[in-house]
Amino acid sequence: MPVLTASNSARQREVAAALQAALPPHCVLFAEEDTRPYECDGLAAYRQLPMAVVLPENEAQVIAAIDVCRELAVSIVPRGAGTGLSGGAMPIADGVVLSTAKLNRIVAMDPAARTAVVQPGVRNLAISEAAAIHDLYYAPDPSSQIACSIGGNVAENSGGVHCLKYGLTVHNVLRVRMINMDGEAIELGGAALDAPGLDLLAVFIGSEGMLGVVTEVTVRLIPKPQAARVIMASFDDVVKSGNAVANIIAAGIIPAGLEMMDKTSSRMVEPFVKAGYDIDAAAILLCESDGTETEVEEEIGRMRAVLNASGATAIAVSGSEAERLKFWSGRKNAFPAAGRISPDYYCMDGTIPRKHLARVLLGIEQMEIKYGLRCANVFHAGDGNLHPLILFDANQPGEFHRAEQFGAEILELCVEVGGTITGEHGVGIEKINSMCVQFSPLEREAFFNVKRAFDTAFLLNPDKAIPTLHRCAEYGRMHVQRGALKFPDLPRF
Repeated sequence: MPVLTASNSARQREVAAALQAALPPHCVLFAEEDTRPYECDGLAAYRQLPMAVVLPENEAQVIAAIDVCRELAVSIVPRGAGTGLSGGAMPIADGVVLSTAKLNRIVAMDPAARTAVVQPGVRNLAISEAAAIHDLYYAPDPSSQIACSIGGNVAENSGGVHCLKYGLTVHNVLRVRMINMDGEAIELGGAALDAPGLDLLAVFIGSEGMLGVVTEVTVRLIPKPQAARVIMASFDDVVKSGNAVANIIAAGIIPAGLEMMDKTSSRMVEPFVKAGYDIDAAAILLCESDGTETEVEEEIGRMRAVLNASGATAIAVSGSEAERLKFWSGRKNAFPAAGRISPDYYCMDGTIPRKHLARVLLGIEQMEIKYGLRCANVFHAGDGNLHPLILFDANQPGEFHRAEQFGAEILELCVEVGGTITGEHGVGIEKINSMCVQFSPLEREAFFNVKRAFDTAFLLNPDKAIPTLHRCAEYGRMHVQRGALKFPDLPRF
């Protein structure tokens, strides 16, 4: 076991010693070589070593760690699997990372009620794997589902390619048990259709670890569909593909999944997974139907008609389960495939009204010219959730900064067309300046009031997600209107 020495700061020695007294010593990490893996989440461009890391093995130890931090006025950054993409789990220099990785049991599964009770460290995909024997599964399926944990999904209100029909995390979680900064266990929601009082469960889901630490989650399970098939439609113009998405929804069709990939995305993915994508198309749509065989056949026919009328140049329909999975494999592997064509990428996350998909795609094309960087566009098109991958080389001076500027302008465009700066990745540190663009001072103060009600001392994941008045004033002073074709240097972290 590492020993605290004079090389550790007095504050670190005090905090680590108190944590080791309250928890089993092996649950407390403070040596640099042990805390280094926790210095960032999936947004690896921003890094910070924490003062210590705690890995509690049960709820009592979570409470003990929180009690120590409260008494010593030490900030806590809750962490799940670390797959988040907005810096929400990035440590604070004088704070403690509280990882829920060891709380990884499936506590109970009730196939009759179609629910599962799980600890926060359980992997998203593991829930469906365990429920498969009952012909049930957990619907939210982010691309990182093989690794991401349900606690992190709750923190970010994660979605996935099937969220159009089956909803985000907030629509599939019935109850959360969490520990607030006072060390009090609180249960939000429940097994009933509704819970008394305010809907604090919906407030908590997506709160990015700023209100409490999750220790248990009750999720909704749904029956596996009898059949599922995917249409892959090619378009020679991104405007036509964007309009096709709106036309499908306008026709009263709610596909199980409706995803869009532009030519850059298709060309970077196809050699990697060989999904059968049309690499000459300006954009492709993946449209999935599920249900009974009869329902799927009827819906596929309706979608095919809409796609043809919208200008599709080619249409292919999966003929087997293996082919359906192959079509989806390209979309699921879009992020790792980016590494084949670029040393680095910066993944953005904004949401827009579906009717503005074409306008935003064309706007991003203009930004590529402006910033001299390529962008591969991958969309949850059905609900307007964009995931532009801005490609850059961090070894080239100034390129990452240009990528940040590019991303910030995409988010401003999202707000301009009536959308929002995030869909499922959260705000974290990545989009905290963009919050100044979307929300007024009164709105931001209302957000702070909610946090204050749960965390009076502001010790849970502070300085994330909600910008201060000072930060927004500084951002406003530097901000130059788009007409000047310049962008301000953003405050650094």
